Amino acid sequence: MDPELIGDCVHCGFCLPTCPTYVLWGEEMDSPRGRIHLMKQHVEGTPLTPEMAGHFDACLGCMACVTACPSGVRYDRLIERTRAVVEEKHVRRPDDRALRALIFQLFPYPRRLRAMRLPLRLSAGLRRRIAPRLEPINPSLAAMADLAPPARARVRLPRRITARGERRAVVGMLTGCVQGEFFPQVNAATARVLAMEGCDVVIPAAQGCCGALSLHSGRPRQAVRFARRTIAAFERAGVDTVVVNAAGCGSTMKEYAEILDGEWAARARAIRVLDLAEFLAGLGPVAERHPLPLTVAYHDACHLAHAQGIRSEPRRLLAAIPGLELREISESAVCCGSAGTYNLLQPEAARDLGDRKAERVLATGADLLVSANPGCTLQITSAVRRRGARPIPVAHTAQVLDASLRGLAEVPQDAGGRRSR
Repeated sequence: MDPELIGDCVHCGFCLPTCPTYVLWGEEMDSPRGRIHLMKQHVEGTPLTPEMAGHFDACLGCMACVTACPSGVRYDRLIERTRAVVEEKHVRRPDDRALRALIFQLFPYPRRLRAMRLPLRLSAGLRRRIAPRLEPINPSLAAMADLAPPARARVRLPRRITARGERRAVVGMLTGCVQGEFFPQVNAATARVLAMEGCDVVIPAAQGCCGALSLHSGRPRQAVRFARRTIAAFERAGVDTVVVNAAGCGSTMKEYAEILDGEWAARARAIRVLDLAEFLAGLGPVAERHPLPLTVAYHDACHLAHAQGIRSEPRRLLAAIPGLELREISESAVCCGSAGTYNLLQPEAARDLGDRKAERVLATGADLLVSANPGCTLQITSAVRRRGARPIPVAHTAQVLDASLRGLAEVPQDAGGRRSR
């Protein structure tokens, strides 16, 4: 914990209405300024207790408070460093530590995630019947069963995809862990869109995990190891611009120079990392947009809107598609409750936030929800299903653009379990 960063907070309260857990519970210690007060107590000598750790664990790390803070408090840095201290002190219950160890031995490793394809071949209906039975035993395991998407066929992308028409850029593409294994169709759509917009797309074979889940959960050494490997993979591929289609991954990769030091920090600065929407908006369109007669609600992923400040670019890209009507979701700045591993580690709070988000998504009456983060897609899909409401398909921005550029009549099958009209 950094006393200097802690001292930047003047406890003005502008963060309170933006904080999802404060909105849910109205508890001061579950607000950003309340958590900063607890950090200050620990720095000044108060021992870290399980109760204090519980307040830190309840934070989603959504960064809405960073956007709202008039004093420029780096709460993102504070909560990451605080969580590292919590991990080091081992103040959590043994069962909680065991669950976290399981998660971080599984999710950052694509091959291990791939092994989950066998249990995921269970029908969605069967898995959802299993989830309520697990709830009294272990809510986190119940959440995992409920959130898991159906198994999909692997999509094998070539190591290089050639630009259509005149080449305008050469970019690397991050495939990600959860994105690559659970939503391979999003990566395929991303590569096609980039190629149709005149880009050679380079996809390194051994890129692995970018380190986002580890960094945001207080495991900096693991995050640094993953970050170095990712940098080296794109260096070997000979690209200095990397396009990312998952909000949490892009946010972390843009911070590499801050979490690394020495030579590795310099190597990180030599690589330009851009979100897909950010890159396409800057590049400008050349491929023809075909009509898509859809009403679309756009969901702001926290690590895209708050951490990266990217809000207008995806909306401009979607609004430029003929026939597409864009609708806004109320409380768009409030987290859906996914937050990396939050919906597994804090399933009750995540469920409450997911239900709140689902209600506001459905109120738009849109045909399709568009999200730029795989965790958000899983979370909102699950929440809509719990409500027993009409299913609303969820697609990535890349999939909507891909359907328009290819002249498809609809956006292909997605997480919502049906095709968009």
